[in-house]
Amino acid sequence: MITYDYKPRGVCARAIHVELSDDGSTVENVLFEGGCNGNLKAISKLVHGMPTDRVVELLQGNTCGPRSTSCADQLTIALRAAAAEA
Repeated sequence: MITYDYKPRGVCARAIHVELSDDGSTVENVLFEGGCNGNLKAISKLVHGMPTDRVVELLQGNTCGPRSTSCADQLTIALRAAAAEA
């Protein structure tokens, strides 16, 4: 299993903890620290077991209010970085 900790930028969440399958192709677990608790727990449940590439495809570029990014968008950066370690 690949574990990766990411410090997001430009969002309320303080950290994103990612666990991927050994080959980096599947999201095993995501945990956000800080941010919108209910929404981020829901995102974590929804992406569990999904292909990493599909999660990136769905969430990349998502914004939050006037910000140019969001916790979901920052998750895609964390997933790509974690998968690169495979």
